[in-house]
Amino acid sequence: MSVIQRNGLRVLSLYEGFFSGGARVLHSTVVTGLHQGGRQQHSVLSLHHEVKRESTLQRMEDDPRYRALRAAGVRVTSLGRSTEVEHDPRGFTDAEMTAAVRQARTADVILSLKEQPLRLVNQPGFPHKPVVACLHRSDPEHQGHALDDLITAAELGKLSAVVCCAESTRDAYQQAGVPAELLKVVPNGINLVRFRPVRGARRLALRGSLGIAPESTAVVYAARYDAMKNPELFLRSAREFLDLQPSGQVLMCGAGMTGANPDLADDLTRIFGDRPDLLGRLQLLGVRHDMELLYAAADVVALTSAFGEAAPLCLIEGAMCGAVPVTTPVGDAPSIVSGIGFVTSYDPVEIAATWIEAGARRESLRPARDAARPRFSHVRMIAGYTQVIERAHKEAGRRLTRV
Repeated sequence: MSVIQRNGLRVLSLYEGFFSGGARVLHSTVVTGLHQGGRQQHSVLSLHHEVKRESTLQRMEDDPRYRALRAAGVRVTSLGRSTEVEHDPRGFTDAEMTAAVRQARTADVILSLKEQPLRLVNQPGFPHKPVVACLHRSDPEHQGHALDDLITAAELGKLSAVVCCAESTRDAYQQAGVPAELLKVVPNGINLVRFRPVRGARRLALRGSLGIAPESTAVVYAARYDAMKNPELFLRSAREFLDLQPSGQVLMCGAGMTGANPDLADDLTRIFGDRPDLLGRLQLLGVRHDMELLYAAADVVALTSAFGEAAPLCLIEGAMCGAVPVTTPVGDAPSIVSGIGFVTSYDPVEIAATWIEAGARRESLRPARDAARPRFSHVRMIAGYTQVIERAHKEAGRRLTRV
C-alpha cells in the first residue's frame, strides 16, 4: 500500500450483507475506485456474514464483490450475523457493538450502503462521525424501519449527506421528510472497459455457447425474484414474445431465477403450462458473475419493474454491451434509455412487440449507444462520491473547530 493510502482519509462502509444486487455492485465499484485512487483508505464492515434471499443462502466469502474488494486491498470484516440464526434485528449484542465501535473510531467518515445499516449508527454507543448514506431506490415507504432510521440519523446530527443515485431517489426521499440540503445526486456509472460490445465472429461464438442461433432475437432479464421486479409481468411478456418469434430466446438470471425457487416454478406452470414448446426456449441461469458476456450475446435487455427502481444498472450495463434497453416507466429508467432504447406500459402484448422492434433496430441504434458511453462512465461517479465524502469530512472539522 502506498504512503498516500496509509495517510489518506479513512472511510468505513457499512453493508447489511453481501448478496446479489445492483446496489452492492455499484457501491463496491465506488469503494474500490476510491481506495485505489490513493486519496482515501477504505474498509468495509458487513453486519451479516451470510444472508438468505430469494431462496438462496449467500455467504460473504463467496460473493464476487467481496473478492474484488479484497483483491483491491480493501479490508472487509463482518459482525458474524446470519439470517439463518434468530437474533434481534433492531438491536446489537455487546460483542457486536464493541467490534463495530472499534472500527468506527478509526474512521474519519462512515458510508452506509442504503439506509438499513443506520440502525447501527443510531445506537447510543456508536462514535459520532460524519455519516454519508448512499441510497439506490425510489420507494422509501417500502423499506420497513429504514426510512425512520435515516430521519433519526438526520435529527441526531449524525447524517452529513445523502448520496442519491437518481433524481427519482432524491425527489422521493425529500417528499418522505429527509432534509433537502442533505440530498446530493451522483448518477450511477459502470466500468466501460468491462462492459463493452462484442462483435463479429466472437459474438457469434458467444451466442452459440448459450444456444442462441445467429438469426434469433435474444432477450436477457437480469433481476432477483422479487415483487419489485415484477417477474410475473416479464414471464407473461416472454410468453407473448416467444409465441410471436419462433426463433426467439429468453434468458433469466439473478437470485431466485432457477427451477429450485418454488415460487418461480409455480409461475412457469401457470403461465407456460399449456405451451411447453415455448418454455423450452426460456433459460433459467440463476446468479451469474459474467453478466458482461450475457449482455453482449443478447439483443435486448429487459426490465419490467413495478416500483422502487432508481437508476437500474442492468439497463446501463446491457446497453453498453450492445443490447437495446426496454423498460417500464420506473425511477430514472426512462431518461437512462432515452435515445438508445424504449419505454413501455405494463401491457405484456406491448412489451413483447417492443422487444421485437428493439431487436430489429439493434444495429441502427449502435451509433447512439456508442455516443452515450461517456455519460455512463464510473470515473464520473467516483469523482462525485469523492467530492461528497471530502466535503462531509471538512464540514465536520469546521464544526469541531467552532466548538
